[in-house]
Amino acid sequence: MKRAGSTNPVILLDEIDKMSMDFRGDPSAALLEVLDPEQNSTFSDHYLEVDYDLSNVLFIATANVKYDIPGPLLDRLEVIELSSYLEPDKVQIAKQFIIPKQLERHGLNDFSITFTDGALLKIIREYTREAGVRGLEREIASVMRKLAMEIVGDVSKRSGKEKIDDVRSSKAYTKLTKTKSWRVDEKAIARLLRLAKYKEKEEEISDKVGVATGLAWTSMGGDTLPVEVTIMPGSERLTLTGKLGDVMKESAMAALSFLRSNAGQFGLDPDFSKSKEIHIHVPEGAIPKDGPSAGITMTLAMLSAASGKPLRGDVAMTGEVTLRGNVLPIGGLNEKLLAARRAGMTTVLVPKDNRQDVEELSPLVTEKLTIVYVGHVTEALSVAFRQPKTGSKGKLAVQPSRKR
Repeated sequence: MKRAGSTNPVILLDEIDKMSMDFRGDPSAALLEVLDPEQNSTFSDHYLEVDYDLSNVLFIATANVKYDIPGPLLDRLEVIELSSYLEPDKVQIAKQFIIPKQLERHGLNDFSITFTDGALLKIIREYTREAGVRGLEREIASVMRKLAMEIVGDVSKRSGKEKIDDVRSSKAYTKLTKTKSWRVDEKAIARLLRLAKYKEKEEEISDKVGVATGLAWTSMGGDTLPVEVTIMPGSERLTLTGKLGDVMKESAMAALSFLRSNAGQFGLDPDFSKSKEIHIHVPEGAIPKDGPSAGITMTLAMLSAASGKPLRGDVAMTGEVTLRGNVLPIGGLNEKLLAARRAGMTTVLVPKDNRQDVEELSPLVTEKLTIVYVGHVTEALSVAFRQPKTGSKGKLAVQPSRKR
């Protein structure tokens, strides 16, 4: 308060989800009194032993993951969720703020240096994986440093035998600023930043048996989540690998139970899992994965493996599945749809109860994507499976249940 010079300042508490409790105390317990508007007017400072009125202070707290904030503390906060930046947003932030800032910081204001949109998108997609722009700024700064080295080398070559005490004072430097411009495109990014850190998953676009593409939300944005299923002779059991959490394991069990109890409707042998081991694997096993939204992905992947029919590789999906086959709504649609676009998907299966959430998203997120709303697993079959031409056999259809 003394440093702010005011009794009604704005105080920012950054990343309160990172608080820990140990023998030195529990900071979240202290914040309960500080942030509660019902009692912070008589806040007691135990260090100075002085009562102080905090009711006029505006506290702003930030967190990466809401679920890591202690419950009693979260109850005293008004939560405003900010989704990750879209790729067009990052491009404009880079153009208007990051690039001018880095040009000045690296002493390159005198030169004509421009970044193409393709170059910025290449950095965003292949060299960073984040919700914000911190990594983007680091990569642009790296490009600036390497350009500065090239410019200094160019000035030295043009100067010849001229003795240079200061690069900026040389004639070659002055001539270079007036006659040459640098256009940083995708080829220049590949040359300056070398190998990409993140590769696009283009191999998932092809149709495959027993492989479905799900969508996952992470603190760094959205990502695709391929689910692989194989059925082989062995002891009758369900094997799950890929460092899955408890909720995801339960989704797999519910998906298998739904298929076994409705095998006839899907044209499957009622004993398709008898004396068989069903192995479900989610690649990138070193990364923990959890959440119920992979339910429909696991269901369709198992159905594909059991029927031998390939799933469309350009279709992504998300949604929780119940034992009755109903598809329940999920969260993080903004990031998930962005991940689908980035991976080259053309169609996304979304729970029908999320229709309003999709309609509120920016058109930049949903363009070039066909959104199909499903309320039951059976509604997804005609979209997820490649339908054969008229007159051909092998169509996976749902058989109507017989009335007794």
